[in-house]
Amino acid sequence: MNRTKVDEEEYWNSSKFKAFTFDDEDDELSQLKESKRAVNSLRDFVDDDDDDDLERVSWTGEPVGRRTRLGSFQSLSDALSDTPAKSYAPELGRPKGEFRDYSNDWSPSDTVRRLRKGKVCSLERFRSLQDKLQLLEEAISMHDGNVITAVLIFLKRTLSKEVLFRELEVRQVALRHLIHFLKEIGDQKLLLDLFRFLDRTEELALSHYREHLSIQDPEKRKEFLKNCIGLPFSVEDSAHIQDHYTLLERQIIIEANDRHLESAGQTEIFRKHPRKASILNMPLVTTLFYSCFYHYTEPEGTFSSPVNLKKTFKIPDKQYVLTALAARAKLRAWHDVDALFTTKNWLGYTKKRAPIGFHRVVEILHKNNAPVQILQEYVNLVEDVDTKLNLATKFKCHDVVIDTCRDLKDRQQLLSYRSKVDKGSAEEEKIDAILSSTQIRWKN
Repeated sequence: MNRTKVDEEEYWNSSKFKAFTFDDEDDELSQLKESKRAVNSLRDFVDDDDDDDLERVSWTGEPVGRRTRLGSFQSLSDALSDTPAKSYAPELGRPKGEFRDYSNDWSPSDTVRRLRKGKVCSLERFRSLQDKLQLLEEAISMHDGNVITAVLIFLKRTLSKEVLFRELEVRQVALRHLIHFLKEIGDQKLLLDLFRFLDRTEELALSHYREHLSIQDPEKRKEFLKNCIGLPFSVEDSAHIQDHYTLLERQIIIEANDRHLESAGQTEIFRKHPRKASILNMPLVTTLFYSCFYHYTEPEGTFSSPVNLKKTFKIPDKQYVLTALAARAKLRAWHDVDALFTTKNWLGYTKKRAPIGFHRVVEILHKNNAPVQILQEYVNLVEDVDTKLNLATKFKCHDVVIDTCRDLKDRQQLLSYRSKVDKGSAEEEKIDAILSSTQIRWKN
């Protein structure tokens, strides 16, 4: 029994599936577009609701953040793992004679109602095309996805694909159910035949593109993606396919070079921080994180240079800074962190600038155990006073809290904070000196 047949029987005998809605979008490019979406929650570094469009990254050595949307039908194997089998039809594998069949006098309407209630019934009596189509019409009128799909499985088995496709072309509800079901069970051949019959060239291209997921060899996958570039995708998807091909091409080069450097044992970064996994087939932002971690100082002309990746794939400044910060902070490369936010104006004056906001910088630095002196420097750069005080208090940046309370002339808050510092500490002495100053006109 082939795989498709087994999947059909599992689907038929399962009672766990629910009808799907057609508001769900197809997500054929989910494996590719993850390179443009969240790779791994940056809540490992920072918990912030701002800039939700930015991707979150870390290098764990595994392809993280992978998402596949299946609509309302769950994965067949997952759905059946804890669900008792419920048999509806002997024609899908139940031996004849296992139950007595009283369905000879049932009309299509009666049969569909029984199917909807989960009762055992046979569809074998519907032999003519007219009867089968009436059965399908009744199922559609019930608005029950399980029943529609059950009838479609019967029709798929008992009608030629040409007849089936022709009849479904004028029954769009049933057609969408069949397309969804074929994707679920992985019947790629019949799905491609259906798209060809319907002349749906873009969906045909997307279905063909999905086949790259089964190609394990990187070089063969790269060649397959190269051949996909000329297929009739939408403009947006064409750009994604091109990026996917270019990214894998780069990853193959980087992987070969880094594997050699690591095995030679002469490169410090690989000795101190051995790679946890291959870079092949990783998403774009994970690749950028990897590049910022292992190849940060490389010139722009090299494929593994972070700047090269940024320009090639048009990565926004916010995303680049966020990723570079996470990578360099993880290595405790504080000089690189400082350089990342230091800019010069045309007069030569330097200034700190953070496109992601200094409050986020502080959170990420703290998650990576930055020294308090560095934390205080960046907390001081937070413009909003309340946010600055909250961060300084949270991370025990005492000098920032004390100086801010002094500048606000808030005597009560300073007195309150005095109880939070150690007795006899330099911070307590500093607070006492400020409180006793006659130069400050306190607000309270």
